[in-house]
Amino acid sequence: MISPRTVQLLSAAGLDPGHVERIVRNAVDEDLDGGLDVTTVATVGETARAVADFASRAPGVAAGIPVAAAVLDVVSDGDAEIEFRVEDGARVEPGTVLFTASGRVRDLLTSERTALNLLSHLSGIATVTRRWVDAVEGTGAKIRDTRKTTPGLRRLEKYAVRCGGGVNHRMSLSDAAMVKDNHVVAAGGVIAAFDAVRKRWPDLPIEVEVDSLDQLLPAVDAGVELVLLDNFTPERMRAAVLLVGRNEPYGRTRLEASGGLTLDQARAAAETGVDYLSVGALTHSAPILDVGCDFRPVPPGAT
Repeated sequence: MISPRTVQLLSAAGLDPGHVERIVRNAVDEDLDGGLDVTTVATVGETARAVADFASRAPGVAAGIPVAAAVLDVVSDGDAEIEFRVEDGARVEPGTVLFTASGRVRDLLTSERTALNLLSHLSGIATVTRRWVDAVEGTGAKIRDTRKTTPGLRRLEKYAVRCGGGVNHRMSLSDAAMVKDNHVVAAGGVIAAFDAVRKRWPDLPIEVEVDSLDQLLPAVDAGVELVLLDNFTPERMRAAVLLVGRNEPYGRTRLEASGGLTLDQARAAAETGVDYLSVGALTHSAPILDVGCDFRPVPPGAT
């Protein structure tokens, strides 16, 4: 069971502790595969205790610390004591201890890889996101994620994006509509597709993808308040911003650049005046942040 302290941290981060616990239990069950940690059981005494420091081995941004702590909570059945040293979203350097766990050696060893997998992965996403956010600083543009996430880990990965300073796009297919090219073909046109969604779901946020300037103003005239500019060059993005303007009647319209953006192009795209840069690579291609776990034995007789 997840400890009250970990529950508090997860809730404060906007994560559902029950959802996190299910992810953790599934991951631990996958690692044990219905059996035991045979190496640890054979080599470590049942009562042996130790302290484990989970520390960054590279510069980056921390994310998922309470998620990793939840692994320790579940495996140790509440025996492990966690000392949090760093908050999610903090910049870290090599050697920065993120948190320290004290408990039975068997529990710490069985927990180690699953905790590190989640912590390294989420911190990697936060680190990449922060690079994009830093690249567009001062332009007014925000970095947004996509649904290109690892199945089963979307909420955690999108949380990691927030830790890096990015903002989330829709969480699921049901909380907002996204009219893309295949919807346009199926419905018979951009406006027809937009109108069909608006008629069925009058209060739902709707974003419409356009791939040409010719499609832009008709979409805005139809009431679209968020337009995705698909594979526009910076020159075409700037033309779209000028075309829509920021005054009535198009003052509420926001523009999102998407498709093929790279980090070295980020500032040029942001300086065109678009509101968002959509970056699938935040979640689908982020390398891990190298985080390690170092054990310190507890002297005999210590508790």
